[in-house]
Amino acid sequence: MNFEFNEEQKMLKESMHRWFQDNYSFEQRRIIADSEEGISREHWSTFAELGWLSIPFSEDHGGFGGNVIDIAAMMEEFGKVLLLEPAISSLILFGGLLESGSNKTLAASTIPQIIDGSLLGSLATYEPQARYDLSDIATTANADGDNYILNGQKSIVLGGAHADQFIVSARTSGGQTDEAGISLFVLNRDQVIISTQRMMDGQVVADIVLDSVKVPSANLVSKVDAGYDLLVSTLQTANVALSAESVGIMNVLNQTTIEYTKTRKQFGVPISSFQVLQHRMVDTFMACEQSKSMLYGTLCELTDDTTTDHERAMAVNALRTLIARNGKLIGDEAIQMHGGMGITDELDVGHYVKRLLMINLIFGNGDFYQKRYNQLAYG
Repeated sequence: MNFEFNEEQKMLKESMHRWFQDNYSFEQRRIIADSEEGISREHWSTFAELGWLSIPFSEDHGGFGGNVIDIAAMMEEFGKVLLLEPAISSLILFGGLLESGSNKTLAASTIPQIIDGSLLGSLATYEPQARYDLSDIATTANADGDNYILNGQKSIVLGGAHADQFIVSARTSGGQTDEAGISLFVLNRDQVIISTQRMMDGQVVADIVLDSVKVPSANLVSKVDAGYDLLVSTLQTANVALSAESVGIMNVLNQTTIEYTKTRKQFGVPISSFQVLQHRMVDTFMACEQSKSMLYGTLCELTDDTTTDHERAMAVNALRTLIARNGKLIGDEAIQMHGGMGITDELDVGHYVKRLLMINLIFGNGDFYQKRYNQLAYG
């Protein structure tokens, strides 16, 4: 297979790289991470002006009309700088659900605001008892005339700390773990009770509580009871986006570690001359290249019209499984080769490793995706 980004995608990556070099150094990122909100709304507005926020959306909504390959190209660059701004939560999850949903009126009025940077959104679907099970929804939505009354709670909501609107999953029929009977609603920030927490990678997430929240039926993203399949397809794209971000992080960790071993001396010589370390650096290089190849192969599967839904699901689960395994290897080796300073807050290496560890816990860890792949392949 011969995979290459097209000219537009290469230009996008190059322009992002140049902008980040001038405006998003590690020290500049630390200032943003240490701020109360944990993101830079000024940078987010700049991303909108540069057209980056339009990439995932169709031209009908004023977007670039990009596909999953364009998203991966963008996310790989975001990974290289450990972007704190809510690309996954606002663009891929919130915006992606609106774009794919059946409520075209709601999408037409909301997506342009996402593209121009004036609205941040988030998906609130996972619950404390559910772990990684998308269908385990205890939050209820009971019909009340032309409205629904929502009650329940959601945990570890990505981007929820600064979201202006949420898409919330709630059960409109069926049992707590049934795939059927899940509906998706758009809520405003002032309708929910929010508590925030900062994760080890610097991202600020939220837990939200819904206490008799009244939502008009016009705020349904999908048809009643038909939200599960929409969640699954959107999270498939999000998983590829996270994998692309991971590949960007792996590249930086490998480059940083190689440069360090060339300058760090032991017994009067650079430690890069030690054969055992050379072997370990080859292992991390191969792990990164393997991850990149798996990512590109998955992108080809997802954009091939002849690929079945089953094959797409297998490819994404295999990708997340490999990313988890190789991310841990590369992160562990980067820390070890840098020695004690590798885990200090002053050095960027530890921050990259922490982000890789967090990615391995978002939507499911390596064991979770390995199990799902086995079920699809052999079940």
